[in-house]
Amino acid sequence: MGRDGWAGLVILGACAVLWWMTLGLKQNPLVPVGPAFYPRIVIGVTAFFATLMVIGDLLARRGRSPEPGARVVADKANYRLVLASFAAFGAYAMLLPWVGFRVATFLYVAVAAALLARPRDAKRWVQVLVLAFLTAAIVFYVFEHYLLVLLPRGRWTGF
Repeated sequence: MGRDGWAGLVILGACAVLWWMTLGLKQNPLVPVGPAFYPRIVIGVTAFFATLMVIGDLLARRGRSPEPGARVVADKANYRLVLASFAAFGAYAMLLPWVGFRVATFLYVAVAAALLARPRDAKRWVQVLVLAFLTAAIVFYVFEHYLLVLLPRGRWTGF
């Protein structure tokens, strides 16, 4: 098993521990959604993707052997992408109180999508912007109107 498979197994173990820790959270009888609801969603989604990592690693190792020098070049590029992704998320967290959830989320999703698959033409840029807009709008609507969770408004925008 490769690094992705082992990382997936470690993440699955962490998810199991965190899920177990949510079992001790006390339910308030006056609130229909308990305090464990949101953490369990995040833990469940993370466990799902970790399982996909393990399966993907096992399937990838089944049929091929990599070239000796190809892995080194790919690793260096991935480190830059990981660093850029963390920087984008850090900027998102810092912008959130200033421009609000909707604007910050739109900007973050647009930057993250452009980092992961760099748009080469105007059509791809439109797709990135539509993805960012729909993500911000749908997440805002679900949290504000369905789950009744107030999301941050911006100090600069009031939006």
